[in-house]
Amino acid sequence: MSRHKKKRTQISIRIFQLIIILLGLVILGRLFQLQILNYETYEPLSRQNALRQQNVNPARGLIYDRNGRLLVDNKPIYSITITPSAYDREKTPLLAQLLGIAEEEVEKRVEEARAYSWYRTSRLFTEIDFKTFSIIQENIWQLPGIGHQIESKRHYPVDSLKASHTLGYLREVSKEEYLQQQNYHLGDKIGKTGLEKQYEAQLKGQYGTEYILVNAMGQNLGSYQDGAIDEAPVKGANLNTTLDTDLQLLAEDLMEGKRGGLVALNPKTGGVLSMVSAPQYDIRRLSGRIDFDYWQKINQDPDNPLFSRALSSKQPPGSTFKPLMGLMGLELDIINPQTSIYNPGYYSRGRRYNDLADPGQYNLEKALQESSNTFFFWLMDKIVHSYSIDRWNELASTFGLGSNTGIDLPNETSGILPDSTYLNNLLGEGTWGIGDQISLGVGQGFLAASPLQMATVVSQIANGGYALQPHLVHSIKESDGTVLFPENDTTKISWIDRRELEIVKAGMRRVVTTGSGRYYANLDSVKVAGKTGTAQNPHGEDHGWFVCFAPMDDPQIAIAVLIENGGYGSISAAPIASLLVEQYVTGKINRTRVYDYVKDFEPESQNDDNE
Repeated sequence: MSRHKKKRTQISIRIFQLIIILLGLVILGRLFQLQILNYETYEPLSRQNALRQQNVNPARGLIYDRNGRLLVDNKPIYSITITPSAYDREKTPLLAQLLGIAEEEVEKRVEEARAYSWYRTSRLFTEIDFKTFSIIQENIWQLPGIGHQIESKRHYPVDSLKASHTLGYLREVSKEEYLQQQNYHLGDKIGKTGLEKQYEAQLKGQYGTEYILVNAMGQNLGSYQDGAIDEAPVKGANLNTTLDTDLQLLAEDLMEGKRGGLVALNPKTGGVLSMVSAPQYDIRRLSGRIDFDYWQKINQDPDNPLFSRALSSKQPPGSTFKPLMGLMGLELDIINPQTSIYNPGYYSRGRRYNDLADPGQYNLEKALQESSNTFFFWLMDKIVHSYSIDRWNELASTFGLGSNTGIDLPNETSGILPDSTYLNNLLGEGTWGIGDQISLGVGQGFLAASPLQMATVVSQIANGGYALQPHLVHSIKESDGTVLFPENDTTKISWIDRRELEIVKAGMRRVVTTGSGRYYANLDSVKVAGKTGTAQNPHGEDHGWFVCFAPMDDPQIAIAVLIENGGYGSISAAPIASLLVEQYVTGKINRTRVYDYVKDFEPESQNDDNE
C-alpha cells in the first residue's frame, strides 16, 4: 500500500473514531438529561411501562352512639377501574359483554375517565356483583388498562334504625367537586347530608398508593419491591355521638305515619339524645349504588321526606313560648309571683282576642297551667308599652331564638324572632302597631322556630339558665388513637334569676299535673314539667306542640315535639314526649295504652282544653 493511500486510511479511521466518540457523548448527554436532569418528569412515565400505580381507598370512619353501639360501619364491595392511557378502546365490546352492560354506557364511562385524567386510575363501575367481578378477573389479560379495587359502602348494623336526617348518606362526587377539591378521585363517595357531610373531612381518611408489576398484557405480576415504596392509606376518624339508640328507635316508631319533628336533648350538656324528622327516608337504599327509582320517588313525594323538619322547619311555637314570656316579664319587673289579672274570657286591644281559659283571676303559675292567652297578651302589651319590641327581641334571642343554634349538622334554619327592623322591612315603616306585636306573646304572629330551637329553649329553662350549643358528636377518635373533644361549653344567660326560673318551672309542672298535659304527659314514676301548644295554621289543621323536661328536680332529658296538622299539642305531641321520658328515665314503657293511642292517633280527634 502506498504511503499516500495508507495516510488517507488513517485519517478516515480517526474521523470515524471521532464520530463514534461524538455520538457516544451525545448519547451519554441525553441519558444524563433523561435520568438526572429530567428524572422527575420521565421516571413516573418509565414506571408505567412496567408498573401500575393504584390508589388505595382508606376505610371510612365509623359512627357510634353514646353507649358505644355501632351505628354505621363499612361493607366490602367490588369496583372495576380503568387507566385510560393503557386502555384499548377496541376492547369496549368485550368489556361491555363481560359486565352485562350496554356498550354505549361503557363508552360513556370511559370518556368520563379520560376527561378526568389520561394517566390516573379511576373507577369505571362500582358495586359489581362477585360473579361479574370474577369473570372480569379471568379475562383481565384481554383488557389492558382495566383493573379492580375492593372497596366498601356504608352499612347500618341496627336493622330497624333509620336516623336518616341525622346520619346522612353518601353520593358519588360530582365532576365539579373533584375538580374543586384535589383530594377526590372520579367515583369517590362524599357525604351529602347529616353527619356524613358535616364531618366529611374527619370521616374520609387519606388515600394510599400501591405499585403493581404488570406484563405487556396488563396482567398482575405482584407487588413491586414487595411494597417497599407503597404508601398505606390512613383510616378515617370514628365519631362517638350523643345519640341513644333505644330512644331513637322508639322516637322513630312513635313518629311513623306522621309529619313533624322531634328533638330530645341532654339539658346539662346539649347532647342530642334523639332527633327525628317525619317522614323519613331509607338511607340503606341510598348506600352504594343508588336506587334511582327510590330516589325519584322520595324527591317527588309531596310530604318531602328529604326535608329535615327537626332543624329546618319554621312554625309558630304557640303556647310553648309562654314559659319564656313569663321569665321576660319577671326580669323586666312587669310582673312578680303575686301579680294577678282578671281574665274575662278575652283580651281587648283595638280588637277582641278570645281566650279559651275559664274567666277568673290569673297569676303567672296559673296562667301557665291553664294557658291563659289573656294573661300573655296583657304581658306582651306591657312589655311593648314600657320598653319596646327590640328589648323583647334582645331577651328572647339569648335563648337561641331567631338564629342558628350552631348544631353540628348542615342545613339548619334560623327561624324568625321579629324586631322593629324586621317589621319595618316586612310591613313598612309606620304601618305596624300593637296588634302585630301582642300575638307574639302567645307564640303566634311572625314568630317561628324549629323543634331543635324549642328543645334548646326548654333545656335552658331546665338547667338553670345556662346557654347550650346542641351537638351530636361527643368525641372524634383519630386513626392513631388521638381523641378530640369538640368545644361545647355552656355559659350562664346573664339575666336569668334562679328564683324566677323556679316560678316558671312550677307553672310548667302544674301544666302536667292539672293542666292540659294531664291526660298523657303525667307520669307516676317521674316528675315531668312541660307546656302544650297549638300553632295556628291557615292552610289546614293546626300544628301540635309539646315541650318538657324531666325529672323536674334533676333534669336528664328535655324534649320538643311538633306534629304537623296534629291539632292540640296535648293530644298529638304530649303523648309522644311522655313515652320518650318514660323510656329514657325508667328504661321501659309501662303505659301500653298511651303507646297504642299514639300509634292509632288521628289528627281529627280533638279536645276542648285551651293551649
